[in-house]
Formats: sequence, C-alpha cells, structure tokens
Amino acid sequence: MQKKAIVIGAGIAGLACSLRLQKKGYQVTVIERNRYTGGKMHVLKKDGYRFDLGPSLFTMPELVESLFELFEKPVENYFTYKKEAVICHYFWPDGSFFKALADPEEWIKEAADFFGEPSEVLKDYLDNSAKKYALTAPIFLEKSLHDWSTYFSTTTLKAIGNLGALDLFSSLDKHHKNIFTNKKLIQYFNRFATYNGSSPFKTSAIMSMIPHLEMHKGTYFPTEGMHAIGQSLFQLAKDVGVRFLLETPVLKINVKNNSAKGVEITVNGENQNLEADVVVSNADVFHTYEKLLPTVQTPKRIVQEERSSSGLIFYWGIASTFPSLNLHNIFFSDDYESEFKEIFEQHTLPSDPTIYVNISSKEKPSDAPENCENWFVMVNAPANQGQDWEDLKQKMKHTIIQKLSNLLGVNISDYIVCEEILDPVGIEKNTSAYQGALYGTSSNDPKAAFLRQSNKSHIDNLFFCGGSAHPGGGIPLCLQSAKITADLVPAI
Repeated sequence: MQKKAIVIGAGIAGLACSLRLQKKGYQVTVIERNRYTGGKMHVLKKDGYRFDLGPSLFTMPELVESLFELFEKPVENYFTYKKEAVICHYFWPDGSFFKALADPEEWIKEAADFFGEPSEVLKDYLDNSAKKYALTAPIFLEKSLHDWSTYFSTTTLKAIGNLGALDLFSSLDKHHKNIFTNKKLIQYFNRFATYNGSSPFKTSAIMSMIPHLEMHKGTYFPTEGMHAIGQSLFQLAKDVGVRFLLETPVLKINVKNNSAKGVEITVNGENQNLEADVVVSNADVFHTYEKLLPTVQTPKRIVQEERSSSGLIFYWGIASTFPSLNLHNIFFSDDYESEFKEIFEQHTLPSDPTIYVNISSKEKPSDAPENCENWFVMVNAPANQGQDWEDLKQKMKHTIIQKLSNLLGVNISDYIVCEEILDPVGIEKNTSAYQGALYGTSSNDPKAAFLRQSNKSHIDNLFFCGGSAHPGGGIPLCLQSAKITADLVPAI
C-alpha cells in the first residue's frame, strides 16, 4: 500500500516539498486553510490594477526549474521569466541617484565613479561575496545543520579552514566600515540585511554573501508576475497527482507515542482525521507548536527568539507614469542606524523610513491601466506586539507621501486613485506568521542565523519547511528548505 504524506500549508515551500515527496513515491495531500495557494505570494486586483501582494524580488530561477525537471516537464509550458538589465534605482535624501546595473563589470565602473571608491576595492568585495557563498552554500543552504553527516563532509572541512574569510563574528555594518569610506555605499550594502528581516548593525557579516545572489547570479522578472511562481508549481503539483484540500483548517497534528500519525481537519463544519506516514508543516514553526501540537510543549528557544522584521505595505494605483522609476526602487533614510533602532529596539515604525517601491507594470504593462502604474510601497516594520497600527499607518502614509513627493518633484497624493494596505496584523492573519514576522526569526544573533528550527522535528515523522525553518525566508531559501526536508523524509 502506497505511503501517505500530508503537507500543512501551500506556501511556496509547501508546494515544492509536496512535489519532491510525490516524486519519492508518497501519495501527497496538501492542506491549506485559505482558498488560494502560494502563501504570501498572493495577488490583488482592484480598479484595473494588479498587485503582487508578497515577495517582489526573484533570484535563482534554477531552483524553480529544478522542480519541473524532476518530472521531465517543460518549464516553459508552465512558467517563463526574463533577466533584468537593471537591478534597482537608488535614491538618497540629498537628491542623488544611482542606477545599479546587472552586469558586474558595468556596476563596478559606475559605482566607482558615483561612490568614489577604487574599482579594485569594489571588485574584491564582490569576489569575497562570491567566495563566502561558495563556501557556505553547500553546508548552510543545501543541507540540514542538524544532521551530523553535514559536519563530516569535505565541503564542511573546507569552510572550517576558511572561517576567517567568513567574517562570522563582526556585524555587517562594521565589516563594511572596515572596507569602504563612502557612507552611501555602506548603506547600499547594509541594506542586504533586510533580505532576511535583520538589522545590519546586529546581523553577522557573513550576510555580505547575499549581494552575490543579486549581482552575480542576477535578478529576474516572471512574465506573468511574481504570483505566477507559486501558481506554476500548484499547477505542476496537480498535474503529477498531488491532492489539495483548500479552505480546510488543520486543527491539530495527531501524535501518538511521540510519532506524528496524521492531522485533524475541519470539513463542512465537521472534524475529520486524516492518517499519514509523514507530516510536513509549512506553517510558521511557532504557530505549529502553539496551535497544532496542543499536547507538546513549545521549545523555550522558539518562544524567546527575536522575530524578524515585518512590513507595512501600501498598494497604490497611480494615475500617472514616472520615467525616473524602475521595477525596483529604493529611497534611503538619512539615518540608517536610527531606523533599525526604532524597528528592533523601540518596536515602532521609523520616523524616517527607507522606502521600497516595486512597479511591476514597468515590465508587465497590463498590471495597470494605460498611462498608469501599480505601486507596491513598503517600509520595514517591527513585528506585531500590539502597537496601535491604525495610528501608525496613517502617520506613515503621510511620511511616505511627503518623502516621495519631495524626491520626485510632484505631489504623489494627487495621483493615488486606489489603495489597499497590509500591516503586520494582516500578514499574521493571512499567513499565520507569528507576529506578522516576514522571515520567522531574525538573524540579529549569529547563532539564530545558523541554528533555525531543524527541518526534522524531535517528534518522529514530523518535519518542517518554509521561511521559519532552516535555512530561512525568501523564495530561494524556502525552495532550498523544501529540498532539505524532502531529502530527510525516508525513501519508500
């Protein structure tokens, strides 16, 4: 009789893990409480505008393609994308502007001129970023750190021999200040700490490997928008026999003799038990313990771990076009350190925020009416701890409009014709991410960066995947998490 696997949650890691388990021979059922799949990678359509609600940066498309290759399916029948020639437009409060080109040699040439740093220093930094990635990826991103075999491989021994080059015990900000003199360039590279919801003034300098993903491997745009990534995997999963139960809340994971035996769900108002040989939770780890494992004590470290940053996002239909803006745009704050102190120490929105504006209609014109643009406007926010979000949202909206209007030379509020807002409370409600944290735990503590929740639980036959488990949040890491987890599940 074919063995059964249940995956709780149809986020991108849950979808990817379901595909890998199906390939291993399991009969897989994915259970999702929402009526849609994709998790944070959802979509909003309003007044002729289309918005991707969640992640907006796409790197390492080969991780998506590998799932189609598993089943020898032509990826182009499901999913297409293109490489971007420009990574991002950067703006500073003094009115200066830098266009980050995707070609590393061109970037070095332009950056040396704009930031006044020697091209040799810039090249060395990018080379070191690539070296750190090459040393750590086979261990940290591709294997479970909780599996002892990881530590006895030649790649691990090589990384240990190069510990000094990894800059584990310095903060990202201090690392950059030791290399660069230009404050804007330090801020430019410090921003990469936000890719895992952390502060550059606290997180380990090993995070300086992150630019490698963007500046060497490239950034891409799915031709049908970010939402298409998850939907293509959903379609593939259905095509290869994965079963989906949508709008189906999981009440608990059934555990007997310290072994997961299946789940209890609600169907048409009635509780039912589904048996399984393997259960994988793609739900937030904290939520899984607190809500789905009522007879199991939540590990103390999970309760005590600092949450990553969240986000406050305004989805604006803009009745105009702005040639100075690109697909990705960053408007920096004047005092980056104060911004992160407010977020992580004062647990409030920054008084002078760095603003990220994503405009998918730059690449996909149908996302907005003619001569209009769809703006995804996001600021980093603290995790939800009961703040007065209604008051904070209104104050932040005023701050954002004032800042963007000053830098773009027009009154932005005159062009906003439709609006939706997503705050940490809404993120938690929609995705069960504890306190609305976008990346589970922060990586402000070096240990937290490397010792996230294991992909295998101490409960037999229970596994974890997704942004709150190893190796972390964001599309590439979630896809890696799915692979690590599926590899840990016993073969049939």
